[in-house]
Amino acid sequence: MRPAWEVRESGSAAMSWFDVRLAFADGARVDLLAVLSETALSIEDVRAEPPLSLDDLAVVAEWIEEPLSEACGSRLSAGREQDRESQARRARPAWPRGAEGRLLVAEEYRAAQKEGVDPVLAVMDATGHSRRKSLRLIAGARDAGFLTPRHARR
Repeated sequence: MRPAWEVRESGSAAMSWFDVRLAFADGARVDLLAVLSETALSIEDVRAEPPLSLDDLAVVAEWIEEPLSEACGSRLSAGREQDRESQARRARPAWPRGAEGRLLVAEEYRAAQKEGVDPVLAVMDATGHSRRKSLRLIAGARDAGFLTPRHARR
């Protein structure tokens, strides 16, 4: 996190812009431009690799609020309580590897089919992976025998 620029009003900082990079152990990263004022934190621009799910995008400000406040020596709404769930969120949910992961992919896929929703999108949402990676996971679940074959063999 590094300051990009600052706007001053009557000698005190009114708003500060920051370039922020969040890097995660699994290789995921989020780059964003954040605006910090005395009363609010807002996000101007977000770029993430792999792309963030809508749920993660909704809480990205909570991920950076405390580190930005500490860096600026100020607190945004000091009395505000954050629930533990939002503090524990990651850019991508932990997903098991191997047979356990393939079984979970198959369960997500079948549950989405029963609900009449796009099963690939359901797997994307559950794993946090891109469409291409999710299709590979689904193919792995098919190869492992957890899902029926895509096409009937003749």
